[in-house]
Amino acid sequence: MSKSPANNISKKEINTPTDLDPKNVEKVVKALNPLVADLIALWVKTKNYHWHMSGRNFRDYHRMLDDQSEELITTVDPLAERVRKLGGKTITSVGHVARLQNVTDNDNALIAPRDMLLDLMEENKKMAKNLREAHSVCDEADDIGGASLLEDYLNATERRTWFLFEATRELQ
Repeated sequence: MSKSPANNISKKEINTPTDLDPKNVEKVVKALNPLVADLIALWVKTKNYHWHMSGRNFRDYHRMLDDQSEELITTVDPLAERVRKLGGKTITSVGHVARLQNVTDNDNALIAPRDMLLDLMEENKKMAKNLREAHSVCDEADDIGGASLLEDYLNATERRTWFLFEATRELQ
């Protein structure tokens, strides 16, 4: 047992039982934690655009982004808990998210609605790529539970990308 210097609280090392090789657990944790950070960052970005949406299609876009942000935030806990189930440490702070995230922040509140949707579409495409890469790591590590979660999240990410794409198409 050791004492945490920040708050002088005793803590035990994590020793969660798993049949996965410790080296594989380390690889999976290293692959999943950036996804947790990205999901949080993409949730914030989607909510930002949801809150700052305007224009002729306000209601439809506002609702779509609300639905998408809800979907994003519900994926965070199961993925972070997957890391913990394997005995790993997961996201601990907003600063930790910032250090791990691949999602590009946008603090601008005055963005054209179509540009918001195109930006989110690109972020979701990047998320799909990162989910596939993490899925490969889970497969190689024989982490079927992690791979299964990522398959569901990949399907949802592709659906968000598709909706954002269709919402940005010009009328024929």
